[in-house]
Amino acid sequence: QVQLVESGGGLVQAGGSLRLSCAASRSIFSINAMGWYRQAPGKQRELVARMTSGGSTNYADSVKGRFIISRDSSKNTVYLEMNSLKPEDTAVYYCNALLVRVTTQYNYWGQGTQVTVSS
Repeated sequence: QVQLVESGGGLVQAGGSLRLSCAASRSIFSINAMGWYRQAPGKQRELVARMTSGGSTNYADSVKGRFIISRDSSKNTVYLEMNSLKPEDTAVYYCNALLVRVTTQYNYWGQGTQVTVSS
């Protein structure tokens, strides 16, 4: 199992920056992938950015060039640096950990952190 604790959300003006943090309860190298998802009111949860244990990353098209996912293995923490924020980035952001064991995938979620971007 994995427990995830997020921090760093808040209110920011358009064009501003925020950094989200997600601390895991185990070594992030033992987790197949960690990522950030977001869910805006009335919309489905969507992938924002993800990093595999090997360091490969992928991003939603809407955030490419603005958001950066990174990690600090010494702290078992994954970060999401969000720059040039837009009002449409407003959402609850959730940290996700994916464990794959044989043929079964296990998803773990943080409690979510609100990001609000004002115009």
